[in-house]
Amino acid sequence: MKSLILAAISACALCIGCTSSPKSIGVIPIPQHVAITNGNFHLGQQTGLNIEAPEADKTALQNFIEASPIAHIAKTSKPSNSVNLFIVDCLPEITSPEGYRMTVNEATINIEATAGAGLFYGLQTLLQLIDDSDNIPQGVISDEPRFDYRGMMIDVSRHFFSVDFIKKQIDAMAYFKFNHLHLHLTDAAGWRIEIKKYPELTRQAAWRTHPTWKEWWNAERHYSIEGSPDAHGGYYTQEQIRDLVAYAQERFITIIPEIEMPSHSEEVLAVYPELSCSGSPYKDCDFCIGNEQTFTFLQNVLTEVMQLFPSKYIHIGGDEASKQAWATCPKCLSRMKNEKLANVDELQSYLIHRIEGFLNANGRNLIGWDEILDGGLAPNATVMSWRGAEGGIQAIEAGHRAIMTPGEFCYLDAYQDAPHTQPEAIGGYLPLKKVYSYDPLPDSISPEQAHLLYGVQGNLFAEYIPTEQHMEYMMYPRMLAIAEIAWSNPEVMNYDDFRARAVVATNRLNQWGYNSFNLLNEVGNRPGSETSIEHLASGKKVTYATNAPYSAKYTAGGDSALVDGKLGGWTYGDKRWQGFSNSTGIDATIDLETLTELHSINADFMQICGPWVFMPTQVIISASTDGKNFTELTRIDHEIIRDDAVSFKTFGWEGLAQARYVRYQAIPGELGGFLFLDEIIIK
Repeated sequence: MKSLILAAISACALCIGCTSSPKSIGVIPIPQHVAITNGNFHLGQQTGLNIEAPEADKTALQNFIEASPIAHIAKTSKPSNSVNLFIVDCLPEITSPEGYRMTVNEATINIEATAGAGLFYGLQTLLQLIDDSDNIPQGVISDEPRFDYRGMMIDVSRHFFSVDFIKKQIDAMAYFKFNHLHLHLTDAAGWRIEIKKYPELTRQAAWRTHPTWKEWWNAERHYSIEGSPDAHGGYYTQEQIRDLVAYAQERFITIIPEIEMPSHSEEVLAVYPELSCSGSPYKDCDFCIGNEQTFTFLQNVLTEVMQLFPSKYIHIGGDEASKQAWATCPKCLSRMKNEKLANVDELQSYLIHRIEGFLNANGRNLIGWDEILDGGLAPNATVMSWRGAEGGIQAIEAGHRAIMTPGEFCYLDAYQDAPHTQPEAIGGYLPLKKVYSYDPLPDSISPEQAHLLYGVQGNLFAEYIPTEQHMEYMMYPRMLAIAEIAWSNPEVMNYDDFRARAVVATNRLNQWGYNSFNLLNEVGNRPGSETSIEHLASGKKVTYATNAPYSAKYTAGGDSALVDGKLGGWTYGDKRWQGFSNSTGIDATIDLETLTELHSINADFMQICGPWVFMPTQVIISASTDGKNFTELTRIDHEIIRDDAVSFKTFGWEGLAQARYVRYQAIPGELGGFLFLDEIIIK
């Protein structure tokens, strides 16, 4: 064996100087270093397998291969050629236990690593290299991940998904070199894990009165009893959890459980109302932090969770707490007084600190969404930054680990193509290209701090995803982009090349029974949004009425946004749509600088009722020669109809007028929310 390893190292030294690009092979994620030479290794029926590794790794690798498309190599005793997997003491060019070196010549494939995970990921590369004729190109691949944490979050609370479905996704995750599966196990829509000490969590809180989240959310949001005719939902037994954990471990994937606290806990408080501030069911979404029973409950639940999940990390949520009831709850106020807490943010921080102490005492670490920063971060906590990069940066600057998962790039529940061509989604527009454009490492993080950026994660919340087929449709191929930005260094990445590889990969997934979005049918962004336009108002001064300012959260670039020549895309999240509160409406005046002949004035609005984005109920367009006396050109009335669509409408005027100033007003309806306005185009 020693001489064979030395031969492989010698071959590597000869091949590293080759000039082939990593883009010459169809692997996702793209390896860090590739040197392809002439010729192929043929994987035939006489190919054998040799594994030299610790027994546990050897067994896991053997079992995986026997269940893979190359199962026959594990059964060949006298091979004419062979696939050899070796654990070695060191690989000079590999620094990660998940890294590997693969050397392919005519007679052998040697995969070397310093740990079983590296051999496993080398195997995934091998599986992706096999073409229809079972030929693998000769050469050397030297590869390791950019980030230690490469995760996907699957929401099984809003809609419950079977054990077999989760295993199926674990298989795909392993194939693309993910190493963490984050399960969102609890939320208002349903509790999904058996806790023996609290049977009502799975007898009632796991079952709701409507089959889909949307129906339930728009109704009374009540729960049912397991076995009742109107009971919809489900949960994983502890035996099923152990089976899932073992299945993932065999594929070098760690499952991280999420138990939401202090908010998103309506299902718990409906069946154990004594843990809420009101003491009544169906009134609260936040645990009562002033109640000592809350901590008894949470610690008992987490004790059983830790017995099931060996993960170093336990996710406790921590996001979107309303905190309203705490401000008047006698128990919470007493807790704040006794602990000298200044506000409800510090009260939440008290819970996070205390739960972290409990987890640390049991050998585990706490991870939570970036709201756990509010009121002060617990000493050993890791932050999962979803509201942008800011939370992750703040955590890193304070010496904490961070995982980047910003909604703008990593929330796969958004539309991945033109909304009118897609099944209903939560909103937004996140095509494959935008996911792939994300670099998790902010420029503001110094090289000395970079090690605290633990990794990156894609999230798939399931409010509008009721079926397994729909879930996969939203995952693939965008999950593949997450895989590559988590593993590969930016200098070896190229979107056009990746897209071509993603087409091949999703075709292969579909052949294996997955339901992927078809990239070849992609419509793309809203027409006109990829280029700039010129018109009479381009670059001119815009004055906003003092009682109708644009939102500080949706500036789209500020005072010039409505005349910058950039049309918005399918979502207001692209920072090209200027947002206005529906309580103020829009009142903007454009100075064309000189008296100008006008023929048309148009602007687009969008409507997405889910996040409270509505069309105006009236638009008024006026013109003036002096900026003081305006003549109304048109007044357009519009009936707002609530629906589930993402829709767009142009409100404008056509005719003939002479003016220097153009005033554009949009009157909101009575529904609240926001108005979003695109470019005001004047011709």
